[in-house]
Amino acid sequence: MLTRRDTFRLLAGAAAAGAATAQARPGFAAATSGRVTAPVWTVTGKSASGLASFDSTLKSFMQARAIPHASLAVVRKGKLMLARGYNWTADTTFQAGPTSLFRVASLSKPVTATAVTKLVQDGKLSLSARVAPLLGLSTAADARLGDVTVLHLLQHLGGWNSAISSDPMFQDRAVAKLLGVSLPVSQANVIEWTGRRPLDHAPGTKYAYSNYGYLLLEKVIEKISGLSYADYVQQKVLGAVKIKRMALGRSAKSQRRSTEAPYFSGKTGTTVLDTSGTVVPAPYGSFNIENMAAHGGWLSSAVDLAKFSTIFDGAGPLTAASITRTFAKPSIGINADGWYYGLGWNVRPVTGGMNTWHTGSLPGTSTLMVRRYDGLSWVVLFDQRDDPSGLGYGDIDSLMHKAANAVTTWPTTNLFPTYGL
Repeated sequence: MLTRRDTFRLLAGAAAAGAATAQARPGFAAATSGRVTAPVWTVTGKSASGLASFDSTLKSFMQARAIPHASLAVVRKGKLMLARGYNWTADTTFQAGPTSLFRVASLSKPVTATAVTKLVQDGKLSLSARVAPLLGLSTAADARLGDVTVLHLLQHLGGWNSAISSDPMFQDRAVAKLLGVSLPVSQANVIEWTGRRPLDHAPGTKYAYSNYGYLLLEKVIEKISGLSYADYVQQKVLGAVKIKRMALGRSAKSQRRSTEAPYFSGKTGTTVLDTSGTVVPAPYGSFNIENMAAHGGWLSSAVDLAKFSTIFDGAGPLTAASITRTFAKPSIGINADGWYYGLGWNVRPVTGGMNTWHTGSLPGTSTLMVRRYDGLSWVVLFDQRDDPSGLGYGDIDSLMHKAANAVTTWPTTNLFPTYGL
């Protein structure tokens, strides 16, 4: 079976593939003649004048990697300058727009951290609170678990290291086997399984990115607030900046929302949603996104996440003191690469201030959210993270900075009201 990228190359060389191949690869459609139809570039949404560098950047990036859909939002000093959907596909059953929903993967972490910070700001929770007694977690496997605080979880200092002991959020079959439960496993199952294993580091001593730590933060939010995680976030964080479209994602393709992008990958995996052993496209059932709510489960449009980012410019539910605390250095200081992880954000001190950002990655998803020292910010969402080109998806970071630097005059447009924000 030809890949989407292979098919495009054949088309470019004036060779045609059969209709069956076209149907096997999303992003290409079969023409009535039985020959493959090439993808078409379309752009939706609005942009202020003078920002063509962003459009051209997305076009070249997506076409080089055969990415079917993307969405981009660009903000300057709290005003939405550009809100776009981009499409490079022959299949017009879905067209990405400014308010289309995408899985945002780990861009969920800043959302969760903001919810925790709001609880702290309201005097309902302390960053120094110890998580094990708060959640009733056993420390029998490792007494050091009793020393893990809310702050440790927020800053990835809890002591779990997926490079040493694997990421519990992607060990569904191992969890089910050890506990003697059926797939799909629950969050409670994941917590019990992980609690039977020792920590990899003493809490507070080493940065090690931990999805599991943010699962525990989800449980802290629910314990303290008395609400479900989603309800608390929507009521106390998103609602404060008029965001209504964001929702938690679903694993099964059949449960995709009407305004949600489809997800593409050349990889497959065995489903973790049941015990059938069915091999599925990697984005649809090779992982359990429902269990990943707080660290990787949100759906959002680029526009809505761009609005979320304005919270840290003083436009939302956090006070100036809470915002300062969000970007404060952890106890272990700045790493050798010149950045550190604050409360849900990567932070790099630069001349004139700081750049803050987060990336997201899952099968079928690659995302980036950036807040720059000079008042510029952007969110870019793709519905693919792998393709046969071999090109890096992380390259979009430097390319977006380059596109922003190419703008000579910034307009005063504000498109947020256009999208109900």
